[in-house]
Amino acid sequence: MKISTVSGVLARAAVLAAVIGVSGCQRTPYVEFQPSKQAAGLPAELQAKIKKVLDTECGTVLHPKMLGNDKISTDRLLAGREVYLKRCAQCHGATGDGQGPAAEWLNPKPRDYRLGKFKFSSTPFDNRPLRSDMVRTVRNGVSGTSMPAFPLLAAKDVENVVDYVLVLTHRGELETQLAAEADASQELPDEMITELKDLVIERWAEADTKATHPLSNEPKFTIEQVIEGKKAFLSRGCSKCHGEDGRGQTADNLRGDLKDGWGHATKAADLTSGLLHGGRHPEDVYRRIYNGITGTPMPSFQTALASEPETFWNLVAYVLYVSNRRRAGEIPEAGLMSLPADAAATATPAKTD
Repeated sequence: MKISTVSGVLARAAVLAAVIGVSGCQRTPYVEFQPSKQAAGLPAELQAKIKKVLDTECGTVLHPKMLGNDKISTDRLLAGREVYLKRCAQCHGATGDGQGPAAEWLNPKPRDYRLGKFKFSSTPFDNRPLRSDMVRTVRNGVSGTSMPAFPLLAAKDVENVVDYVLVLTHRGELETQLAAEADASQELPDEMITELKDLVIERWAEADTKATHPLSNEPKFTIEQVIEGKKAFLSRGCSKCHGEDGRGQTADNLRGDLKDGWGHATKAADLTSGLLHGGRHPEDVYRRIYNGITGTPMPSFQTALASEPETFWNLVAYVLYVSNRRRAGEIPEAGLMSLPADAAATATPAKTD
């Protein structure tokens, strides 16, 4: 690496550390919610109408309100806002748009909540997550990204900040819907506002009834399941994105052709890195395969493998085995991940807490 490149990386790291360090120790200054680009491009009259609807239904920065739920007090949401501004806004932005002051230095980019898309959930592809999914993400962080874990954050603070994130995402979703309708028809009748508001509320209410569960009980993994999992990995389409060796070194990945649901460049995960973003528990990996990952090119295999439930667990066994091998210092050659016939003990994917 050239000295100039190293200097540039160090300079960026220093700026990022300064931004996070200063922001993390002091209260973030008060700011107004900023309109989305789509809303800001509308005629002034429609912009004003959208802002009025959002302020009425979702509140303001000083007086936040949960869309469709008056049972959550303003005091609770204000407490969540304080946690959010202190610990989250530096990356995710005060409005939840993923454009905090540290965002430009981060890859992958911080989540933009305004589309209602959350990657690691217990619900099917392109559905809203469970509230418990959001709590788990705050607690555990996202391995391999800049999203840290907050294991020492008080339970009450976690609950409050999740509520405030829900305020931001509901507000952003409603704004997106209103702006799209206003842009298409150049008007925004009251009945359409009500319909779009109900749509956002309904999507989140439905999540509680859509949690997915494994089609069969988790088995005790064996080397035979790892071998069968490798066969499925190579034959059922997994290797097209993750590569035959699981390292993600495919042409699309190397060219940077893949985009996520927020328009950012993305890559299929290097499964051998040991950094499984959605968690290392077998059921975490199962859900990533079964549900897919919302907002990414990773599809759901729910339909494709519905008639062969054992294949889900075989794939889980292989993914965890591949991950564990590189962590143990064994870097596979392309398409030739070794599966020692007498290594049942080392092949058993370890569960981690």
